[in-house]
Amino acid sequence: MVLNTTSNVSTTAEELQGTHAIANFQMAFSQTLVCVLLYVNCAMIFTFFKKEAFRENTRYILFAHMLVVDTMQLALVDLAVVIVYCRIFPPDGVRILLSMLMFALSCHTPLTLTAMCLERYVAICMPLRHADISTVKAAWVSIGIVWVIGWVPTSIDLFIVIATKRPPIYTEGEYVFYEIMLRYPWQYILKSSICLFYFAVIVGIVAFTYIQIIRVARSASADKNSTSKASNTITLHAFQLVLCIVVLICPLIEAEVKKIDAKSLSSVRYFDFIVFTLSPRCLSPLIYGLRDEKFSRVIKYYIICGLTKTVVPVAVDM
Repeated sequence: MVLNTTSNVSTTAEELQGTHAIANFQMAFSQTLVCVLLYVNCAMIFTFFKKEAFRENTRYILFAHMLVVDTMQLALVDLAVVIVYCRIFPPDGVRILLSMLMFALSCHTPLTLTAMCLERYVAICMPLRHADISTVKAAWVSIGIVWVIGWVPTSIDLFIVIATKRPPIYTEGEYVFYEIMLRYPWQYILKSSICLFYFAVIVGIVAFTYIQIIRVARSASADKNSTSKASNTITLHAFQLVLCIVVLICPLIEAEVKKIDAKSLSSVRYFDFIVFTLSPRCLSPLIYGLRDEKFSRVIKYYIICGLTKTVVPVAVDM
């Protein structure tokens, strides 16, 4: 009997050691990716503000906004990951604020991508009116609309939290996750409905812009090179959008996993963090950092802190 007890204790200790080793590896891997992405994003943001030609172009203004949003969200989500890893339990107010910020920012990215797809649609399908429609003022108005729409779901949940004054469903042993805002079963349904509505509208707009650009590309008078790049860009945006939009329903999926198998919850959350939070942020440098000839010419200079030859002045076409 003593031998069996000793054997069980030894097996449990080995399992705990293996679990800690996996957690340490996952943490090291994710932090490495986050540091690389934050550095690249910050370098690209610096590049945008350094060149006046980029600041006067609607496409790059929207792209810079997406970079800022991605960087903020990445930093906050990574902070939540570190909090979980270090087993830190912030006060209730801090948890609610961080949860709201992370979810709102996750809405801003797909909405900004949608605005960028519309800008490409105007540039390709309405070239004569592009200069009048796609202005700097229009870009900032679009950004304002994105922020208002992005805060709608979290504002509704915050209003419910304040209005009901129901005791929170979380305890002192809980971390920073959006579930702390959802106190009634019908809130999950409402949140799912809003996310599905956003998804349907965004998919509809992206599909419309892609079809219209392809239609123009087939016309004899079209600029084949320009339309081809635009269609490829929207295709990449569409894939990026799918990954970003899945983030909106991840809390709902994780809530169901928690009910079925709480032990698997940490693995599911880590998978969601790598695939649906980090992966879409890797596509932004690819789309505009490498594929965009004008932007890549400057970013390659600043990303290595100016160790190469003097950067060539860039003139951005509208």
